[in-house]
Amino acid sequence: MSVGEEVRTEQGRPQQSLGTAAARNLATTTKSAPQMQEISSRWLLRTLPWVNVQGGTYRVNRRLSYAVGDGRVTFVKTGDRVEVIPAELRELPALRSYEDDAVLSELAQRCQQREFTQGSVIASFGAQADEVYLLAHGRVEKVGTGPYGDDAVLGVLADGAYFGDQALLDPDAIWEYTARAATACTVLVLPRQDVDQVAERAEALREHLREQRAIPSQRTNKYGEKEIDLAAGHDGEPDIPHTFVDYDASPREYELSIAQTVLRIHTRVADLYNQPMNQTEQQIRLTVEALKERQEHELVNNREFGLLNNCEYDQRLQPHDGVPSPDDLDELLSRRRGTKLLLAHPRAISAIGRELNKRGLVPETIDVGGNRIPTWRGVPIYPCNKIPVTPERTTSIIAMRTGEAEQGVIGLQQAGIPDEIEPSLSVRFMGINEQSIIKYLVTAYYSAAVLVPDALGVLENVEIGRWR
Repeated sequence: MSVGEEVRTEQGRPQQSLGTAAARNLATTTKSAPQMQEISSRWLLRTLPWVNVQGGTYRVNRRLSYAVGDGRVTFVKTGDRVEVIPAELRELPALRSYEDDAVLSELAQRCQQREFTQGSVIASFGAQADEVYLLAHGRVEKVGTGPYGDDAVLGVLADGAYFGDQALLDPDAIWEYTARAATACTVLVLPRQDVDQVAERAEALREHLREQRAIPSQRTNKYGEKEIDLAAGHDGEPDIPHTFVDYDASPREYELSIAQTVLRIHTRVADLYNQPMNQTEQQIRLTVEALKERQEHELVNNREFGLLNNCEYDQRLQPHDGVPSPDDLDELLSRRRGTKLLLAHPRAISAIGRELNKRGLVPETIDVGGNRIPTWRGVPIYPCNKIPVTPERTTSIIAMRTGEAEQGVIGLQQAGIPDEIEPSLSVRFMGINEQSIIKYLVTAYYSAAVLVPDALGVLENVEIGRWR
């Protein structure tokens, strides 16, 4: 603006006072601390009881168990053809720990692909069980007979499940339920006759199956643990049985996992721009927040110790109608004593709310740290956005019993590490380089352990996009 030129307002009138843009040059601006959208409630980190681990390793000792393979089978799809990965046949109890890959490949090649329409009967109650079914895609209902002769759904199987595996060990096995396709299903069928033909030429397979048939003869309880011999209800002077409690000779050990990053700050920033907020403190604060978000993600999804991957398959349930109904939540809770909490993606919690509304049910809420948390049967349902949602808009709901005293799920950490700012989280000064960059190593150590299998359960393949 030239000398003598008159300043005018937007309305064209002469300006009569100092403008706000110029005034800000002399004013101290009130500002917030740096904000971060990634920060979530992190209820898992807040509710999980943390156990201090010395030496970086936690060993879970259990009673000796004779339980055999009970996993999930993986398939490869090429066009409309589906094949089972040969090594995945080891998930069948009868083939657990069998090492000959060539024989497994031959068995995989003998699997026959079959398609079943919705409502089709795959296997009938009372019929001879002479085939193993590997469910590549779809949902199958296990239907039994109710107390008054009506049909009762005993369970639901989904992708990767198998049934009829008793046919490999017992030639006289019969179907104890009817397997019915709840949706269109793609199934691979392995006839027992084909397995016998392969076993005739493969002596190692024949011997392996013979050893597996001997395992059920061990006296075990319903959890597969060696029975403790007891006497009860007797009178007189009978011989009291002798017994001992056998331990697992190879208990699982959980090593602490690690999440790290190197934070870099220029000395000029740290020296000159520390008012009114300390730049180093804010940089560390935001880095630690990101590290904790990653920590919770790993506790849910890590392949080694993550909750979703460490849940036993007999503790994995499928929703009867796809959506998370109250009946499914009841069945999830019934699988363990003393469930302390449920974890669900916020969109899954919304789906639960829709199903409750349809039945005219209003969930109770509890106050947790000033937050109103919905509950089911008194068990709080905490939101956790680290539980993945698939492109098909399905997700999982996790149920846990927690604490060492309750033989539940626990978090693992090691407090007292050097330069610790929180338990098991440290910020270590790494020096200043020739470009005047200060470096800090930010580290978190953590893991999670499931003390007994029924401490953790998952309701899988929950549909969250169905509106009706």
